[in-house]
Amino acid sequence: MIRAVEGGVKVKRLMAVMVGLVMALSLVACEKQPVAEIDAAKTAVDAAAKDGSEVYVSEDFKKVNEALDAAMAEVKVQDSKIFKNYDKANEMLAGVKSEAQSVKTKALAERERLRAQAAADLDNSRAAVNSARELLNNAPAGKGSAADIMVMKADVTGLEGSLTEIQAMVTAGDYAEASERAKAVSEKAASISTEVQAALAKKAAAAKGKTRKLKVKAG
Repeated sequence: MIRAVEGGVKVKRLMAVMVGLVMALSLVACEKQPVAEIDAAKTAVDAAAKDGSEVYVSEDFKKVNEALDAAMAEVKVQDSKIFKNYDKANEMLAGVKSEAQSVKTKALAERERLRAQAAADLDNSRAAVNSARELLNNAPAGKGSAADIMVMKADVTGLEGSLTEIQAMVTAGDYAEASERAKAVSEKAASISTEVQAALAKKAAAAKGKTRKLKVKAG
């Protein structure tokens, strides 16, 4: 009788263990996709893209997208298993979210750097064009130089039009192209100024020589 009771207790204990094991395995097998983590990672990547990461830090943004693809591949691997474990996928998704946020911050900083550079280049080009215009207004318009001055004035007018276009590019956020155009305008304006300054120096030298001749004759 005692042995029968003991045997019954052992069977009950074994059954309890088996039930517990089955329940544990069922919980593991029924583990759900980390939907919230997936959404958070994708949202972070989308936010980085919205703030220009693909433009300003393209290599970093590419790596983040590759990391997201890898994390989603791991999710699919677990989806296909009977006994699922998304721990690795969760870790990868958390890494994607963190890196995407860092890339976004880096992109914003680079965008601001380029904006400031474009604004500075535009200011420099304006100063160069204004200087060229002022020099042309005082340029010698004697015989043989009038045609050249007209050409240079037309060039400066064209550069002033370019400044308006460059300003529009800065406003639109096309900072790299704006900087490149502004530098080209500055170089052209500087070239015109150099040419005018040479003409002014030549005129001054001629006037000085004429004065000397007059003094010699007077003497």
